[in-house]
Amino acid sequence: MRIAVIGGGPGGLYFSYLWKKRNPEDCVDLFEQNTAGATFGFGVVFSDEALEFLRADDPDTVDAIAPRMESWENITLNLRGESIAIDGVGFSSIGRLELLTLLQQQAHGVGVAPQFDSPLHSVDQLADYDLIVAADGLNSMVRRAFEGDFGTSLCYSSNKFAWYGTTKRFDTLSQTFIATERGTFNAHHYRYAPEMSTFLVECDRATWQAYGFAYKNGDESKAICEDLFADTLGGRFLVSNKSAWRSFPWVWNEHWSFKNMVLIGDALHSAHFSIGSGTRLAIEDAIALVKALEAEAHVATALARYEAERKPIVQKLVTAARTSADWYERFPEHMKLELMDFAYSYITRSGRIDDARLRAMSPGFMAQYEASRNKA
Repeated sequence: MRIAVIGGGPGGLYFSYLWKKRNPEDCVDLFEQNTAGATFGFGVVFSDEALEFLRADDPDTVDAIAPRMESWENITLNLRGESIAIDGVGFSSIGRLELLTLLQQQAHGVGVAPQFDSPLHSVDQLADYDLIVAADGLNSMVRRAFEGDFGTSLCYSSNKFAWYGTTKRFDTLSQTFIATERGTFNAHHYRYAPEMSTFLVECDRATWQAYGFAYKNGDESKAICEDLFADTLGGRFLVSNKSAWRSFPWVWNEHWSFKNMVLIGDALHSAHFSIGSGTRLAIEDAIALVKALEAEAHVATALARYEAERKPIVQKLVTAARTSADWYERFPEHMKLELMDFAYSYITRSGRIDDARLRAMSPGFMAQYEASRNKA
């Protein structure tokens, strides 16, 4: 079989590697419009659960990336100068570029040579391929060309965010919420390398407008954020990498394939950064697609199986992500709560964690929370 993979991000690289490793006689060509070292953003996060899922299917990849990852067991919330730790929430992170480099090495190791600086403008250029895997991200050329056939829907969250990095090292995945005279901000920050951290700044649209960010250039916006979070940054600077203000895009496709074309990763769906990594979902999509293709003799049947088996799982995750994003749309209101009530609201925001699960998962935090409720 001849397979064209569009997009050299984690999803495209991982599918190419996994398929070629299992089917060395097949032709797998990967096309990426950017250079090998180009990437947007800084660190990416995997929950312990996500890593275990990946290990069950591909322990070699986990063994390759695990030594490069930063890990922790708590989430820390900072509000009004106070902090609270929520125990038992395990995560690991790695630099996005480092992850891409490792996946590129794996792809080369099984005989896939990604073609960088190779933008495609039409699927007509791929007429000789039996299967086209569109892993080309939120602005997918394949999806946009056939959005009616894929049943594409697209909308945006009202909050604004800018994704920075910093040399400040944070011990855990942390959230810092601050109030100013002109509005409220939240920073999501965590280390992804021994000396580097992600620092994502978020605010509601009213605050974004009050600060005039629409009329600020990149350096001006960065300087404002450095000043706002000076205490959190401990005097360190923010690092920019295409760190423009954005609204989070919600992408969904009712149909996951059309003819011999199939979508994976952000080309197919998006999940809010507050609940999980799009990288994780893209890799899991790749695993599911490989399994479906190996289980069926015909491409069309395999693509139908991929959608039927994977779609219900993704729908649950996306529903939880939307519920989580809704909480962030109202985080200025939640900031009025007492610290323990605020933390409880935060950790239960997706609707997937009830009190029983929280007691088992985070016994230290839950003991504190229930003690505070009893005093009240």
